[in-house]
Amino acid sequence: MEYISPENTLNANTRVLCCQCAVPIEANPSNMCVACLRAHVDITEGVPKQATLFFCRGCERYLQPPAEWIVASLESRELLAVCLKRLKGLNRVKLIDAGFAWTEPHSKRIKVKLTVQGEVMGGAVLQQTFIVEYNIQHQMCDDCHRSEAKDFWRAMVQIRQRANNRKTFYYLEQLILKHKAHETTLGIKPNHDGLDFYYATESHARKMVDFVQSVLPIKTSSSKKLISHDIHSNIFNSKYTYSIEIVPLSKDSIVCLPKKLTQQLGSISPICLVNRVTSAIHLIDANTGQVCEVSATVYYRQPFNAICNPKQLVEYIVMDIEILKEHEKKHFPGQGQVSNKVVVADAWVVKASELGLETAPIHVRTHLGHVLKPGDSVLGYNLCESNVNDANLDKLDKNVIPDVFLVKKHYGEKAARRRARAWRLKHMADDLYDGSSANEDYNDFLDDLEEDPDLRQNINIYKDANKLAVDTDELDPAAPRITLAEMLDDLNIEDVEMSEV
Repeated sequence: MEYISPENTLNANTRVLCCQCAVPIEANPSNMCVACLRAHVDITEGVPKQATLFFCRGCERYLQPPAEWIVASLESRELLAVCLKRLKGLNRVKLIDAGFAWTEPHSKRIKVKLTVQGEVMGGAVLQQTFIVEYNIQHQMCDDCHRSEAKDFWRAMVQIRQRANNRKTFYYLEQLILKHKAHETTLGIKPNHDGLDFYYATESHARKMVDFVQSVLPIKTSSSKKLISHDIHSNIFNSKYTYSIEIVPLSKDSIVCLPKKLTQQLGSISPICLVNRVTSAIHLIDANTGQVCEVSATVYYRQPFNAICNPKQLVEYIVMDIEILKEHEKKHFPGQGQVSNKVVVADAWVVKASELGLETAPIHVRTHLGHVLKPGDSVLGYNLCESNVNDANLDKLDKNVIPDVFLVKKHYGEKAARRRARAWRLKHMADDLYDGSSANEDYNDFLDDLEEDPDLRQNINIYKDANKLAVDTDELDPAAPRITLAEMLDDLNIEDVEMSEV
């Protein structure tokens, strides 16, 4: 008699009867058909079919055990990873495939379809597909708890600009929104001089201070207050406060520089116009077109204030203008850089309120020769009739001080321009714009954005869908405008949901 090994007995062509239902099947270690095997063995017995997900409505994040909150959109890989980690018995079987099953977005239910394999009696491998339903429950995360709790903050940043005109502060607000520098804040509280930012840690507050210091000339100071102290573990609980003081200067202000500083800046005229305030103070001399930059370190070493602000601008009418020839421009040894964007000219102007009266035109040297022509309206400061208290101005010779300093071209009525404005900006705190004075400064800042393309490159400008179309025939065709290509579409959640459906 020949011995037959078990491997030869259970070959691929051998068919046996199922031990339960007697159906002929191919031989397998359990000698059971698939139907009977599934009826007697459930490989997903240790895997729960229902679970719970915790969702924070404040910051729209999901809890990833044990204590991490992550941002995950619906049917994303991040959310699927969170769902799989919530199943405790999933390590008993081998996961083959996982995916989301469609559910109503507002049903607070998430269904995940899983395909797993497991080894059953006799070494047979069984594959099974099932659905796990997750219930979404709302739970406030630690960060939102801290923002809701009073006086829980550990660090505060106070941003202030104590000036008659606050256009520089509005520019900083837009930079913070564009670069999302306020994401880690627990809360933002408006103040009549600025904003207060509250943080849970000192490092987040320091990061905000570094950001503001990189975009504007500022002066900072800090303080620390001890709240509690554990003498056994030597743990200190303190609150930190950072104070940021923005330079009290804004675009289109007139300044009088100290004599020593004018020599350091290439013998520039002491009476200069603030052309722009970015990471440095940009000044321009109307007599020569010379430009210079004053950093925060130089400014606070030799500070100077504005002698006239945009609220004091007076409208003038250009009677005649004459561009200076190249050989008539005066250049001195050691003179600083001269701007190529402006043209120096001699202009004769008359006050708009005195037009038609027998008044002699006022001669003025201006840097606006490239935009002005006879008959144009221009805004300027009447320095000869201004009452200015400034120590640097008192030391100057009266012959150096011009009677009129022209600042910018006037493009008709401001109200008409504002009605035709089909764009808007976002804000961090609307309470800053409640006062009439603040609204006027903010409207002047919007006018500057239209007139200065370089200034609005760092700002997000959005289309105003609620703005009705107005007749622009009353506007000056030469008036600057923001093109549609420079505007962004504001995100609307309802539009996104409709497009996905």
